[in-house]
Amino acid sequence: MLKALKEKLTPVELAWVLYDVGNSAFTMLACSLIPIWFKSLAIGDAPGQLSSDAATGTWALGVSLVTVVVALMGPVCGALSDRRDMKLIFFRTSVFIGVAGCIINGLATGWVLFLVVFIISKVAYSCSLTFYDSMLGDVTTEERMDEVSSYGYAWGYIGSCIPFLVALVFYILGPDMLGVISGFLSKLLGFTVTAVWWLIVTLPLLRRYKQRNYTEPKPHAVRTAFVKLGGTIKRIATQDKKVGWFLLAFFLYIDGVGTIIDNCINIGTDLGLDTVGQVVVLLATQVVAWIFSLVFAKLSRRYSTVKLLSVCIIGYFAVCLYAFTLRTMLQFGIMAFGVGMFQGSIQSLSRSYFTKIIPPENSGEYFGIYDIFSKGASFIGSAVIAAVKFAGGTINIAVGLMAIFFFLGLVLLRVADKKESARV
Repeated sequence: MLKALKEKLTPVELAWVLYDVGNSAFTMLACSLIPIWFKSLAIGDAPGQLSSDAATGTWALGVSLVTVVVALMGPVCGALSDRRDMKLIFFRTSVFIGVAGCIINGLATGWVLFLVVFIISKVAYSCSLTFYDSMLGDVTTEERMDEVSSYGYAWGYIGSCIPFLVALVFYILGPDMLGVISGFLSKLLGFTVTAVWWLIVTLPLLRRYKQRNYTEPKPHAVRTAFVKLGGTIKRIATQDKKVGWFLLAFFLYIDGVGTIIDNCINIGTDLGLDTVGQVVVLLATQVVAWIFSLVFAKLSRRYSTVKLLSVCIIGYFAVCLYAFTLRTMLQFGIMAFGVGMFQGSIQSLSRSYFTKIIPPENSGEYFGIYDIFSKGASFIGSAVIAAVKFAGGTINIAVGLMAIFFFLGLVLLRVADKKESARV
């Protein structure tokens, strides 16, 4: 894998791509085994335990809380990280907190502690992505942004399979493996393998990254950051219409993406599908996502970012409509295949398109705002899941409703593409 990447990427581009390989391991675990471990701790008849529907709703609300916290923190932390030599410090801190939290999560024996530690880890992980995404303009040229961004998601999907397979073996065989490894220890080992992989693969970026675009430090950094952020939001709303319209479009279509990613296991579980079968399907989806992210990376050399984004949005729209018919494991697999075709590309192309239309020296601040729209959308989607479940509705209806957001997102993306950029 490394040899193939070295032939196509510069050393700093490769280091940047490798972080996607590292953090995607946590993403994969969070979308598959972590909800299962949570439900194994939460569901029961004893005092303080939850019913299956209540556990699903509680998990969705916990995920929603993460998105709210990150949406509030992101812009200010992003603005602070734009100062000279500060981005790496913020990035390193968030990675270390996320890795430590991942290990501690494996030690939790109660569902409340498990959920609290997961929320902290997920917040740190999400903040690291804000700084990481804003590094794209520092590590490559504008002409290569679509391709490099796509490589990040592509190799992140396939690379994350390595630690996940280890965690999956511990999950399936752990309780009976030689009669030695208990369920608790298999969970701890799954979290620990993921955390160690995340940290090791991040080291090249920590060594090689240099902040080329920055603002000069000023007194009263936090107050200055708030003032600057207010000015930027006003400028986006009144002057830089291209950024403003794109953020609205992004807010809408990424809602469905984030909701499906965060609740994929809940979808299968609520349909009564075999847990191990679901995980195997999701693992296969990683391979599909890897292949199609590489396909879109090549297509980015010939077609505009907006055209490729439109294809991804339409693909997700079709997936959501298909969710209304979801009943069997085969149908779950078909839906997962459809998600894999567009999942990486819709995110990578959104990231590179946004990088192209914002001021490079303020990338951290802008990506903090970008995360408000990204995480805010996921909050609404997860809240819809929770509301439908608490009301006694089906998961099919909740996922199918996301089609509305993809349709509106496509319309607004077309509007944004016609606006002039105010980037200097």
